[in-house]
Amino acid sequence: MDNGNNTRSAKVTTSPPALEIKGLHAWYGESHILHGVDLAVNPGEVVTLLGRNGAGRTTTLRAIMGLTGLRKGSIKVNGNETIHLPTHKIAHHGIGYCPEERGIFSSLSCEENLLLPPHLKSSTRGMDKHEIYDMFPNLKERRNSQGTRLSGGEQQMLAVGRILRTGANLLLLDEISEGLAPVIVQALARMILTLKQKGYTVVMVEQNFRFAAPLADQFYVMEHGGIVEQFRSTELEAKLPKLHELLGV
Repeated sequence: MDNGNNTRSAKVTTSPPALEIKGLHAWYGESHILHGVDLAVNPGEVVTLLGRNGAGRTTTLRAIMGLTGLRKGSIKVNGNETIHLPTHKIAHHGIGYCPEERGIFSSLSCEENLLLPPHLKSSTRGMDKHEIYDMFPNLKERRNSQGTRLSGGEQQMLAVGRILRTGANLLLLDEISEGLAPVIVQALARMILTLKQKGYTVVMVEQNFRFAAPLADQFYVMEHGGIVEQFRSTELEAKLPKLHELLGV
């Protein structure tokens, strides 16, 4: 008997975080670098890791990709545990990593570099070269130039373009604005906003606070291998005095 009440409760379903890290520790040899890092990134968000040099930000990205030595804790990508997987299997969960050193092959042309990475089996599609050239017109103009002949900004665009080709939808970007001309930094900012509109999830390590501040939905501040501050973009203005104390920004 329904007691005259035909209202049924709706089933609420929520997507897991695109990236969820709990209690992450990481070592290089005997050096204990990360000390219990916790963070969560929702699908389609841009998250920035802030901190001084040596705080553990790059090690966090490398640990996510399985590129450190020993790791302990939990790293989940779209709800799937990856902490015990090797790097190539972690990548197949849709993660693309753009390291600070970029890794451009100097003997290959710009376009050969761009077309080199395979598509991820877990992805429906990666961007084709024409989509990437639309995003980065400089690369189209320099497509036949060798990697060594590209400017620093063009190399950075190429490094990002390569991971977009794979079909990765969770991008880990390490200091992509470092040492680049303002016009190139502006182009990279437009790229990140475009990717955000397309539903990509981005985790950035950035020293350039002016570059990161307008782009990020969420900020994590690292110090001595741990998270010491976490706040959303709506709280940024209120957090500026604290950031000045921690980072000098």
